[in-house]
Amino acid sequence: MALELRHLRYLLAVAERANFTRAAEDLHISQPTLSQQIKQLERTIGAQMFDRTGRTVRLTDAGETYVHYARRALRDLAAAERAVLDVADLSRGHLRIAVTPTFTTYLVGPLAAELHTRHPGITLDIRETSQDRIEADLLADQLDLAIAFHGPHLPGITATPLYAETLSVVTAAPRGAAGPPRPLPVADLSGHQLALLSGDFATRRQVDGYFTAHRIQPRIVVEANSIQALTEIVRRTNLATVLPDAVTHDHPHLTPIPLDPPLPTRTVTLLRRENAYESAATHAFTQITRQHIDTRGYIPA
Repeated sequence: MALELRHLRYLLAVAERANFTRAAEDLHISQPTLSQQIKQLERTIGAQMFDRTGRTVRLTDAGETYVHYARRALRDLAAAERAVLDVADLSRGHLRIAVTPTFTTYLVGPLAAELHTRHPGITLDIRETSQDRIEADLLADQLDLAIAFHGPHLPGITATPLYAETLSVVTAAPRGAAGPPRPLPVADLSGHQLALLSGDFATRRQVDGYFTAHRIQPRIVVEANSIQALTEIVRRTNLATVLPDAVTHDHPHLTPIPLDPPLPTRTVTLLRRENAYESAATHAFTQITRQHIDTRGYIPA
């Protein structure tokens, strides 16, 4: 019997769920049918894929080896299908992008709007998630591109520097006509009331490290897991926060004030899987991203 793609999909479903019943439910087929299809696969390959003797189903050594190649084969076939559907003139296409939360507030909107304006036939799938999850999804071919921060990356991830993101104190003070505000000595923040991002944000961890290094203890009266919530709170109160300067570009009611000494910059990068197929849509989005960075005058990485 010749193997078919469904056999590989069924194999991976059971391997991921470690349970025939749950895998059958996910696949919308009956459990006996799934068991029969797996047995057909095992007869064709000439090896047992699963150990069914315990309370849970687990892969045999042969199964572990075969699943590795089956997963790669299905991933490559999916990439091939996207390549066939990709149109060089960008009249249609699909792009899967992920960003860490910071970029949702100031980067995703302009980039998505520009891509849609230039190439309305391209559909976008945009996700906001953690950097660890982003890199895992890139390696699993569940994403085409991602925007995140430079750092140790998983093997198989290619990181291209885009620009340096700077952090400042942000207040609702009106912007002066005489130029940018003078840097604020960090000691002046000691005892000052702040509204900050919660600890699950990389930005907050960076800010806390900066405060610790300079031995100051601001009074944190608000913590939020939303940058939009913080900007609204700062706009309506006398509280200050610490956010990327770029967040204030589209908010004339917010003023960035640099600290002295300055907060460390961090490098924003474009992430992709090594040797991944680059569609016309991927290339177009990359170009739009670079043009936007140049137009906004972000600091080169």
